[in-house]
Amino acid sequence: MKFNGVNHLAMATGDMDKTILFWRDLLGMRLVAGLGQPGYRHYFFEISPYDLIAFFEWEGVEPMVKKEHGRPVSGRFGFDHVSFGVEEEEDLWELKDKLEAAGFWVSAVIDHGFIHSIYSYDPNNIPVEFSHNVKGIDIRKNPRMGDVQPAKLALEGSEPQENKWPEVERVTPVRERIVHPGAGSELFHGYRKSGRV
Repeated sequence: MKFNGVNHLAMATGDMDKTILFWRDLLGMRLVAGLGQPGYRHYFFEISPYDLIAFFEWEGVEPMVKKEHGRPVSGRFGFDHVSFGVEEEEDLWELKDKLEAAGFWVSAVIDHGFIHSIYSYDPNNIPVEFSHNVKGIDIRKNPRMGDVQPAKLALEGSEPQENKWPEVERVTPVRERIVHPGAGSELFHGYRKSGRV
């Protein structure tokens, strides 16, 4: 099995118009799909040929409490920030200028050794980062561990380790592989969905 990227990240908003203005019109990500019915929307923006970011719009959703990227928290928590790669170093400066001109806070360009990044927030206070890979440094080809007290399992190396999880005992037979209609199926296949998944 080989993954080919992030198919989509699913976020939430209470104002799809502001979200479209930011992601499509300011950042230039194409709005490639829009699903919805009264009280519910689900829109998808193209990050790259393989990756999308999607937003559910639900009534009553308020912007997140603004949190500094990477700042430790306690209690229940599930998300810190999302970073989008850019092709050229110049793209970081262009994004920085666009965000500032549009009235959004944006950080200085930060050198993380293997990437240069800027940080900001979308209208929903979702913390976003934009990163450019430093020329000549590729952590995918040459992984690095800089943690002075690495997690125990990290000491086993960067490659996936076998025999950590139970083996599959039953492979789903082809005759049982049923794909159920969900939101959006009616747009492309003509049949009605059974739920809002």
